[in-house]
Amino acid sequence: MSNQLTVNGQVHDIHMHGDTPLLWVLRDGLKLTGTKYGCGVAACGACTVHVDGEPMRSCQVRVADVEGAEVTTIEGVESEVATAVRQAWDEISVVQCGFCQSGQIMSAIGLLTENRQPTIDEIESYMWGNACRCATYQRVRAAVRRASDILEA
Repeated sequence: MSNQLTVNGQVHDIHMHGDTPLLWVLRDGLKLTGTKYGCGVAACGACTVHVDGEPMRSCQVRVADVEGAEVTTIEGVESEVATAVRQAWDEISVVQCGFCQSGQIMSAIGLLTENRQPTIDEIESYMWGNACRCATYQRVRAAVRRASDILEA
């Protein structure tokens, strides 16, 4: 079975069953390994990508469901918001082991694209479900706030 998929601005012919999770198409088919496998049940956020600009857990999205959509991974995300988030992540030194960070960053970009001045409660609510085994949650919140400040400067 073949599906056509646009990932990071490039069209790909995907020769995998339509029920294959997008995560495996990205990692195994396209070798875009920045999107991580964490739990397989959309509970940890490590596999977060953007589908038509919206953060989604790629482990639970079937490749057939995103045919015709624009999929953006951590490798291809480029915008003013993405630049601010990356700068803030670096300034705050968020990363510890780094495993969850691509999902955290993709979620943070989704939040700040939707709401450039979120409250702490809005940050916690939006970022809830992005698990970090190193417990960098305070640094993640601080980095989202810093990225918001960068965007407002």
